[in-house]
Amino acid sequence: MVSLPQFTNSPSPSVTPKPLTIIVENTLTPLPSATSASSLPIVFPTEGATPESAWRPPLYPTPWALSPYDHFYFARPFSVNVVTWPIADYRYGGIFFRPEVVHTGIDLPADVGTPVQATGPGTVVWASWGLFNNAPDYKDDPYGMAVAIRHDFGYKDQPLFTIYAHLSEVDVVVGQVLEVGDVLGKVGTTGFTTGPHLHYEVRIGANDFFSTRNPELWLAPPEGWGILVARIMDTYQRPLLSYAIIVRSEATQRAWIVKTYGGIGANSDPCYNENLVLSDLPAGVYQVNVPYAGLNNRLEIQIFPGQVTYFAFQGFKGYNTELPPPSGIISTPTP
Repeated sequence: MVSLPQFTNSPSPSVTPKPLTIIVENTLTPLPSATSASSLPIVFPTEGATPESAWRPPLYPTPWALSPYDHFYFARPFSVNVVTWPIADYRYGGIFFRPEVVHTGIDLPADVGTPVQATGPGTVVWASWGLFNNAPDYKDDPYGMAVAIRHDFGYKDQPLFTIYAHLSEVDVVVGQVLEVGDVLGKVGTTGFTTGPHLHYEVRIGANDFFSTRNPELWLAPPEGWGILVARIMDTYQRPLLSYAIIVRSEATQRAWIVKTYGGIGANSDPCYNENLVLSDLPAGVYQVNVPYAGLNNRLEIQIFPGQVTYFAFQGFKGYNTELPPPSGIISTPTP
């Protein structure tokens, strides 16, 4: 029997969170057998720019959650001495090359041959070429050599899967049981890519293209750092697609340009109903700028350690920093 991890019920001594009730209800539950993959045209982007600094503190232990909305169940897919962030230009939900092609994961740059680790305990359900097309040994598959893990725990009674694509080498077999940190392969350039990186996905409910969620909401943040989550809409509550906003640190003046999700194929989190995520932000004060109808709408917002900071923007109605209601916001991915 696999021993499932328990939630961390209190932060480490370095954390000074805002007042919250620490979650204990998102229990990791054993789940039944795996499901199969389906197909849809897809293109993977190439490697982009890396952050200015390679420094990053250690991660919070997994699973980690300081609010009932959170589910940081997974560790990072590289060892602690490999410091990587999602490639800024190719985040989850981005559109590249064609309007109907949405990026369903995050890309983590690393040298060819860098060991890739399982981000949570589970069973290997795919370890070969052909994952996207569900065709073993199909070497024209866009994922290239890939591994899929069905995890020993789920979310709201649904199974969870993680995907590791573009590998140069696969070191596991279907049916093999892995623990967090076990090496499953090595970074490569196989599939539709022109630069070495790991394409990483989180899937909920089914192991297919339509069931992904933003991995930045599932990977444990670095200690003392937090995550910005938002829903950007027009005045009539219609989500703004591929819409760029600017986030700037008051302390360092470093700025990020982040785009909202592009459309079909990108699924919002069942709790946040978001269309924009920016993870790995050092705790502190940030300025958000959303341009709308010729106006630059500014919001000063606090990023707290180990937590999600949420806001919504609704056109001429402006900002709202209240969390979404706890019910009635679960979105079902529709092919």
